[in-house]
Amino acid sequence: MIKVGDTLPEASFFTPSSDGPQEVKSPEFFRGKKIVLFAVPGAFTPTCHQNHLPGYLTHHDALKAKGVDAIVCVAVNDIFVVSAWGEKSGVGDKVMMLADGSALFTKAVGLDLDLTERGLGVRSKRYAMIIEDGIVKELAVEDTPATADASGAEAMLAKL
Repeated sequence: MIKVGDTLPEASFFTPSSDGPQEVKSPEFFRGKKIVLFAVPGAFTPTCHQNHLPGYLTHHDALKAKGVDAIVCVAVNDIFVVSAWGEKSGVGDKVMMLADGSALFTKAVGLDLDLTERGLGVRSKRYAMIIEDGIVKELAVEDTPATADASGAEAMLAKL
């Protein structure tokens, strides 16, 4: 599992845009920026939709005031589901929605969660990171996917 002090692995994500799905590549995206990245087991799932993502929308201005360049949500869902979730949640330009549809990034950082027996396949553990110039400065992984305390916006705000 990735840890504080590690460099993020190279990965490609997709984000919604007015021109359709747009590829986002790390390390280019993370270079020279302070980013709060949080990951969810799945779009529209109860804790993700009702608690985790809304917390980052609520605390957007406070996080930006602490010097955060971008707030990023990673979900192991296809780009169309991630896009619909962002739209339904009203993220606008407050949270960048990244689809890790094949869980390649999630597996590379060692934060994958096999929920096959629940019919969900491979997903992401719920976690949040503070990343500076591609280096993990803080990492908070939830003990269970049904909670968003350690990885919530308030917890990350306290660590900045």
